[in-house]
Amino acid sequence: MNFKIKLVLGLLFALVLSCAKNPFTGKSTMALVPNSQILPMAFQQYDQFLSENKVITGTTDAKRVETVGTKIKVAAERWLNAHGYSDYLKGYEWEYKLVDDPTVNAWCMPGGKIVVYSGILPVTKTDAGLATVMGHEVAHALANHGQQRMSAGVLQQAGAVGVAVATGGKSAEEQALWMQAYGMGSQVGGMLPFSRKHESEADMIGLTLMAIAGYNPDEAVPFWERMAAQSGGQEPAEFMSTHPSNATRIANIKALIPEAKAEAAKFGVKF
Repeated sequence: MNFKIKLVLGLLFALVLSCAKNPFTGKSTMALVPNSQILPMAFQQYDQFLSENKVITGTTDAKRVETVGTKIKVAAERWLNAHGYSDYLKGYEWEYKLVDDPTVNAWCMPGGKIVVYSGILPVTKTDAGLATVMGHEVAHALANHGQQRMSAGVLQQAGAVGVAVATGGKSAEEQALWMQAYGMGSQVGGMLPFSRKHESEADMIGLTLMAIAGYNPDEAVPFWERMAAQSGGQEPAEFMSTHPSNATRIANIKALIPEAKAEAAKFGVKF
């Protein structure tokens, strides 16, 4: 059997064996790259980023980031313990840093390594706005979205190998056209919707976490409205974006808020 065909079949077999159920979404997710490999790499990259950027410490804002992040972490632990997943966070090393950067952004690496840029604070305005951001970013880590994106990338490359095998008897020009079509199709029809789905999952999980942490999820709506205003209406068409459109995101969040409040009520938090 051709080596390339063996490679594709091997990757598909590995995919079947490596799917794992995520407690937050209840869905089976791709895990071709294990966390035992991902987390050490993420921690190293996080430390390198901090060493190359100005970390703000000791200020009121820095303490806010630490306080909100800790409450989100505790909320995640409470939810996982209540649902029988007390070992789920094994290997996580939570850390919350405020970085001096005008970019309106925040992110969380696998394993709970969080960075908030100072540029997003004027948009968050309140602790609840900050909890919206940090809950969303932590949710990406808890749902293993980084692991899934890496796995999807492996499959995308395997698909390219499959196209190369299938078009091996064609001219170089025809092969190039097929590969170009596959690249565009797999991106627009596969990778981008995959990414938008992750964003929506992170919104759902993040709302629940911020609510359990004691932050009113209603405040997520005005935060995202302020984020939408930041774009000035200059966002790409949704089908070409890694994120849902602002309108779609806000509508989805409004629909998810009652569920987040109901979940928080199970932990004695009512709004």
